[in-house]
Amino acid sequence: MGKATGILYLVATPIGNLEDITLRALRVLKECDFIIAEDTRRSRQLLGHYAINTRFDLSLYQGVEEARVESIVEKLKTGASIALISDAGTPLISDPGFVLVRRAVAENIRVVAIPGPTALVAALVASGFPTDHFVFEGTPPKKPKVRREYFERFRNETRTVIFYESPHRVLDTLELLAELLGGRSMALCRELTKTYEEILRGTPQEILQTLKAREAIKGEITIVLAGARETDQEESAEWSQLSVVEHLEQLIAEGLDKREAIKRVAQLRGLRKQEVYNEALRAQL
Repeated sequence: MGKATGILYLVATPIGNLEDITLRALRVLKECDFIIAEDTRRSRQLLGHYAINTRFDLSLYQGVEEARVESIVEKLKTGASIALISDAGTPLISDPGFVLVRRAVAENIRVVAIPGPTALVAALVASGFPTDHFVFEGTPPKKPKVRREYFERFRNETRTVIFYESPHRVLDTLELLAELLGGRSMALCRELTKTYEEILRGTPQEILQTLKAREAIKGEITIVLAGARETDQEESAEWSQLSVVEHLEQLIAEGLDKREAIKRVAQLRGLRKQEVYNEALRAQL
C-alpha cells in the first residue's frame, strides 16, 4: 500500500461465521497502518483468529464519532492507510462511520470499500420476497409514539422492507406489525450464519405466537416484510374505519359465510380468530 496519500478502507467482516471473510479483506487488514474498530474487544477475536497483528488506533462507536474524526483525518492526510471495521458486517450499515467517510470525502481522501457480509442482504435473499425493489429501514426507534409512526409507514410500502430488531423488543414489534399490517407475509431471520440460524416465515401474528411459546429469545434479528400489494392497500382503505363487527357484516353481505368472514377479518387485522369469533357472538351474528 502506498504511503503518498492516505486511504480509508471500509472493510466488511463476518456477521457470525468467521469463515465469511474475503481474501482481500484479510490482506487489507494485515497491510494497513491502523485499524479503527467499533469495539476493539470484539474485533480482537476476529483478528486473533487470522493472526492479524495490525494495531488498533481508536475505537469508533456511537456517541464518540464526531469527537474522534479529526484525529483520524489528520493521520489520513499524512499518508496513513486506515481500515474501518464494525463489530459485524459492513461499516456504516446501522453502525458508525458515516461522519468519518463524509469528512474524508470532503478532504479528497480516497475511500475504498472492501465488500462482504451484511445481515440485511443475507436476510433479503433468503426471505423468498422480491429483491428487485427493496428498502432498508435501519433499527426501529425506542420511544412508543415515534416507533408506531415508523411502522405505520410500511402500510402502503410496495417494496420489500428490511430492518434490524433487538430480541428484547421483538415481541412488541410483532404485536404492532400484526395490528398495523394484518396478514402481511414476513420472515424473521435470527442468528444468521451462526450455529443456531433460524428463519421463521408467516404473518406477524403467527410468528408472534411461535416466539411467545419460548422461554427466551436470543440473538441478532433481521426482519423482512413483503411489500404491500395494490389489493392490500384497497382493502385496508375500505375497512380501516369499520369496527370488527361492521367488517364482518360487510364481508358476509358480500357473500362470504360466517366462518370465512371471521378468518378473513382475523388475517386482515392481525387478530386471533377466537377474538373475532367472540366479537361475532356478542353481536349475535
